[in-house]
Amino acid sequence: MQMTISGHHLDLTDPIRNYVTTKLSKLERHYEQITSTAVILTVDKLVQKAEATVHVTGADLFAIAEHEDMYAAIDALTDKLDRQIIKYKEKHRGH
Repeated sequence: MQMTISGHHLDLTDPIRNYVTTKLSKLERHYEQITSTAVILTVDKLVQKAEATVHVTGADLFAIAEHEDMYAAIDALTDKLDRQIIKYKEKHRGH
């Protein structure tokens, strides 16, 4: 899986980059056909945002999560994407 991580109004440090990489690499446990993932981390005053677009065969899945802590926003984003991938996989299993 190819992963692109970018930050807006945020310096991407190695711990944040490693945290995002380890969290989103767990998505491949549910669905192996993920081609690429684009992650954008944003800071707006007191709100930390994490948004991601996951490209799978036949669709693009998008999720956004906001929290006061960047790590909590990344956790929420991973949970949302996890649910979307499982739903997408179940939907296309019967075809």
